[in-house]
Amino acid sequence: MARTQKNKATEYHLGQLKAKIAKLRTQLLEPPKGSSGGGDGFEVTKFGHGRVALIGFPSVGKSTLLTMLTGTHSEAASYEFTTLTCIPGIIHYNDTKIQLLDLPGIIEGASEGKGRGRQVIAVAKSSDLVLMVLDASKSEGHRQILTKELEAVGLRLNKRPPQIYFKKKKTGGISFNSTLPLTHVDEKLCYQILHEYKIHNAEVLFREDATVDDLIDVIEGNRKYIKCVYVYNKIDVIGIDDVDKLARQPNSVVISCNLKLNLDRLLSKMWEEMGLVRVYTKPQGQQPDFSDPVVLSADRGGCTVEDFCNHIHRSLIKDVKYVLVWGISARHYPQHCGLSHPLQDEDVVQIVKKKEKEEGGRGRFKSHSTAPARISDREKKAPLKT
Repeated sequence: MARTQKNKATEYHLGQLKAKIAKLRTQLLEPPKGSSGGGDGFEVTKFGHGRVALIGFPSVGKSTLLTMLTGTHSEAASYEFTTLTCIPGIIHYNDTKIQLLDLPGIIEGASEGKGRGRQVIAVAKSSDLVLMVLDASKSEGHRQILTKELEAVGLRLNKRPPQIYFKKKKTGGISFNSTLPLTHVDEKLCYQILHEYKIHNAEVLFREDATVDDLIDVIEGNRKYIKCVYVYNKIDVIGIDDVDKLARQPNSVVISCNLKLNLDRLLSKMWEEMGLVRVYTKPQGQQPDFSDPVVLSADRGGCTVEDFCNHIHRSLIKDVKYVLVWGISARHYPQHCGLSHPLQDEDVVQIVKKKEKEEGGRGRFKSHSTAPARISDREKKAPLKT
């Protein structure tokens, strides 16, 4: 690929090569068939309302950051690879509990399994947000290396899933459609890539002007799209101009664990990126309970009234008559809402259940008579005494 010129004539060839590489990569990452669960991973039980993983090179201050934010002691020393397993801690922020995971350092070649890199990245895959901890005094190349390692195993940082509809079929060949003019991919290239994956019957619909890599991601189907915040630590050892330059980059926060600088900004940035929604409950005729919110998020389920009801109890949804909402999402207080109403942070919700119907009714309004179904089963009256 490096030797091939990039122009109109070679783009089909390059597209095929990209598909081949992606296919071979996937085969490399899959554990060999017949092998039992490989070694001891360091997966930690999910806890709290969100999960944040710390990823970075050795000795950039991940363990110190965990100790600062959570109070959980994580061993920190002046040699590399001090942390050897996953160490969890809990951040209590805005009435929610966020699990923070301190992972061992990643080195170049981690996606091939160097330095337990596979297990580290597997834990990062299961988190809601990745904090990439970088050393402000080192070169900018570290960020590219880490991003490359994560992309190699199917993690896409700060991207959204491409708007491509793809469905395999039994027969009927390949139907290729797009809702707008495409500049990167055309029908022939799409056919060649699908041919590479031995897919001959499928439906493909492009809803955006996507690239070849996006199409390959959709066909592979095992990509994880995660938000990432770049945290530059050790800003106390570089000049103010460099700090200013780093702080102005998108999705970046500059901190210093040594002097405890800017940690509150880091927490608020994490909160903003995770998009957690706190919803308070209000029993009928009582004050709202502001001590224990129900925490919803778009990544874990969704933020509608229906998701809120399911969060409390699965069977609650059948009994809901309507819901009263106070807060940012309501147009007026209180607003009568249905199950599809989207909730926002710090809303107050009161659920009104359906009334239990009285069995039977009364008098001539009875819904069903108490008489037996068959005439022969009726009670015989005693004969009149004469």
